[in-house]
Amino acid sequence: MNKNSSNTMALAPNTSNKRETVCIFGTGDFGRALGHKMIQSGYSVVYGSRSTQISNLIPKDAEVLGHAEAAQRAAIIIIAIQRQHYNFLTPLAEVLRGKVLVDISNNLKLNQYPESNAEHLAQLLPGSKVVKAFNTVSAWALQSGTLDASRQVFVCGDDVEAKQMVMNIVRALGLTPLDKGSLLAAQEIENYPLQLFPMWKFPIFLSLGLTAFFFLYCVALDIIYTYIYENNDFSFFIAITIPNRVCPVVALILLALVYLPGIFAAIIQLYRGTKYRRFPDWLDKWMLCRKQLGLIALAFASLHVVFTLVTPMRAFARWRTGKGIISQVLNNKTEPLDHTNAWLSDSYLALGILGFFLFVLLGITSLPSVSNNVNWREFRFVQSKLGYLALILCTAHTLVYGGKWFLSPSAYKWYLPNIYILSLIVPCAVLVVKFVLIFPCVDKPLTQIRQGWERNPKYT
Repeated sequence: MNKNSSNTMALAPNTSNKRETVCIFGTGDFGRALGHKMIQSGYSVVYGSRSTQISNLIPKDAEVLGHAEAAQRAAIIIIAIQRQHYNFLTPLAEVLRGKVLVDISNNLKLNQYPESNAEHLAQLLPGSKVVKAFNTVSAWALQSGTLDASRQVFVCGDDVEAKQMVMNIVRALGLTPLDKGSLLAAQEIENYPLQLFPMWKFPIFLSLGLTAFFFLYCVALDIIYTYIYENNDFSFFIAITIPNRVCPVVALILLALVYLPGIFAAIIQLYRGTKYRRFPDWLDKWMLCRKQLGLIALAFASLHVVFTLVTPMRAFARWRTGKGIISQVLNNKTEPLDHTNAWLSDSYLALGILGFFLFVLLGITSLPSVSNNVNWREFRFVQSKLGYLALILCTAHTLVYGGKWFLSPSAYKWYLPNIYILSLIVPCAVLVVKFVLIFPCVDKPLTQIRQGWERNPKYT
């Protein structure tokens, strides 16, 4: 009777200034780091261990007791041990009955077991309330206090009250809890730390594929073709010239691909006449990785800026400049300033500078530390309105620079278009369709659909 009443009292919300006692099973790296962080946050911590001798590594304000005795001191018990050692908990089933058990374990491989570690723990101790949490935070981050990259903590469990108690602890530690639902989500949460850049795979593979394609395309037209038909060896173009052509092309295409799924989504919603039906899976996944596509595009644009800045220092650039000067001296003739080329040169440079400035602004506002400090309308204005403006400026930058090759027959080596012509296909298509979508006759019904209006409600 006393045991049950103590559990009930422990589960009640803590209304005093002093926080409740938390028990931690396990004195490994993570258990010690978490205990130290909890003591700093005002919690009393008691460790349950096979050995009750206090080590120098244990936080000095914590107690070390046997498992059964430590479990009786707290209503929340953090299981900081690996799954293969869970069997020792079975004899403690009565002591742990009604307690909140927080499973923080991870596996070595994705889907290593048929069920998650948290579900396995719940099967071993059906009388306890199992919650999955803290498995996405590292011991090093807790010890060093550098939690910027891992501040979010996924939490799941079948008992709402127990889950809320764990989320309160997460907040007290300065972390951000994210409720993932019932314990069925534990498998996904346990797989998360084992995934290497899960949201970056498609953007990275896509950017690598585009880079390889355009690099080989430029090698074929600028090096192989020139060597075969003009007997000139421009193989050194591989170092700077070709990368400086490939980087802006890939950056522009990736930036257009950031906004292309939004175009597809608008067309699908107009066709269906409702917003209450899911998009196709491929479109859902595409829209979820738009931030990653944009950041990779910014990286390529930054490389283009660096390559452009070092271009005057190249031996080939100095040789070509010197050759032009010597030619004018020998011919005793000064070439007049071509005002058309001067305008084109200054225009594409100005467009590139403005486009890159907005590009950087988009990247900065996508950072969590910045996006968390602006409201939704401000964020949408930057990412949508200024984003399309950046796409327009970057497209115009490429159009002005590469326009001289569009109608020149000499630019079509092996009857293939110049790389800058290819780079404009996707951005121009996105901008043209977007221009159509902002017409009042199209924008008005689309806005109504996004506000909840349905053309045929019975089919949704």
